[in-house]
Amino acid sequence: MEERTARMCLAATIEPGHSRVAEAVAEFGAAEVWAELVDGDQDGPLTSRARTVTPAELVERTARVGQRFVIPGDDEWPARLADLAGCEPVNQLSGEPLGLWVRGGGHLGELTARAIAVVGSRASSAYGDSVASEISADLSEGGRAVLSGGAYGIDAAAHRGCLAGRTATLAVLASGLDQPYPSGHGQLFERIATSGVLVSELPPGEHPTRMRFLARNRLIAAMTTGTVMVEAAARSGARNTVTWANALSRVVMAVPGPVTSATSVTPHRLIREAEAVLVTNAAEVLELLSPLGRRVPRAPTEQRPTDELAPDELRLFELVPGRGSLSAGELAVRAGMSMLACLAVLGRLGDAGFVVQDDAGRWRLPPRQPRVAG
Repeated sequence: MEERTARMCLAATIEPGHSRVAEAVAEFGAAEVWAELVDGDQDGPLTSRARTVTPAELVERTARVGQRFVIPGDDEWPARLADLAGCEPVNQLSGEPLGLWVRGGGHLGELTARAIAVVGSRASSAYGDSVASEISADLSEGGRAVLSGGAYGIDAAAHRGCLAGRTATLAVLASGLDQPYPSGHGQLFERIATSGVLVSELPPGEHPTRMRFLARNRLIAAMTTGTVMVEAAARSGARNTVTWANALSRVVMAVPGPVTSATSVTPHRLIREAEAVLVTNAAEVLELLSPLGRRVPRAPTEQRPTDELAPDELRLFELVPGRGSLSAGELAVRAGMSMLACLAVLGRLGDAGFVVQDDAGRWRLPPRQPRVAG
């Protein structure tokens, strides 16, 4: 049997995250492992299930629903998934996927090469949705793809934010791609598939389970350079994605929220316990993920005319009233300066146009110039 078909049959038989099968396939090849499973002397649940799989029918069904099956060595295979082979188990799950069912117009390998995961609570707040959408849109404008799990809440906000930008987004599902979950996101998934991709370890027709969600989370963490958690309650599936990201030595980031918010408990805990770096916008995410030594342009800040003043100049300038005027003597007393020092500073401020001297020798602000606080 061809290696691709054997991997497809094994993936349709064995639950995702079965590290021993992944190790056996790496050592002996999928065709030999499949033959041993189907034709071996040992009877068991896996053998019984394997014997219900018809390879030709599985291949035909995959093509019929508009999907492709990608395996290690393909140009479209995400290279970072290899890190799962040596990763310690989480929830007794581990191992590189045997293959991935993919649907969509995007190139999985190219998209994941520059992908960042944005994850969080299904029961998100308006604040969380807004932050996730804005960060994802800005990451997309910066040329990064955003990857998430397609769920309600933060996942959906992240996908939609990226769709508003200039790059594609990726959704990794815990079900067959012809049985998208949640079903209410059918239209969103179609938008994602237009230029991005939908990805799953499960064959067409399969439905999600709790363990399949946990196995799915390891793919989200592994296929990206870093994971951003926006919101998550004390008990949240998104916390599992962060655990995988830390186990894989990926960069973990968390967005703070109101200290009174139950949906920000986990991000705050991650920051406090140094499991995540605090970020508030896409620029900070990109700074953390940029190669060492590469400068990331920061957003321009408002430059005030007084920013270049020396401390004594700024102190004296702030004492000049917005209306009316003061003598040099009055300013010297208020500033705690000697008369000589005060006159020298006023001269510099006058030369720079910050203050003017009237006919009476008193000092005031120039006409129509607003007072600028330091």
